[in-house]
Amino acid sequence: MSVIRLMSVMVAALVLAATNCPTTAQTRAKVIAAGKVIAEKHCASCHATGLKGASPHRHAPPFRTLRTRYDLDNLQEAFVEGVAVGHQGVDMPEFQFSPDATDALITFLKSLRH
Repeated sequence: MSVIRLMSVMVAALVLAATNCPTTAQTRAKVIAAGKVIAEKHCASCHATGLKGASPHRHAPPFRTLRTRYDLDNLQEAFVEGVAVGHQGVDMPEFQFSPDATDALITFLKSLRH
């Protein structure tokens, strides 16, 4: 098989995989919605979880600003193993999420743009 033919087959396979990928816009919207539910249930008492407004707890950063403080993809392990950090002398409750819940929460965080 020629290099050009092989590359054509590889590109076709990638396009096919991308179009059959379960991460369609509709699926992504459902994952974001699930992440929003998790954020509102476990985090909204301290953090602002929307596109506007201040956090209820003055030391808790609004979720829409987390991307400027952290690489959101690197939070995966922390959420699965248990988030236990402090905010300037104020203890944050420890949370531990399943990998699916973590993916949903991170996808929600990534969807927040200001």
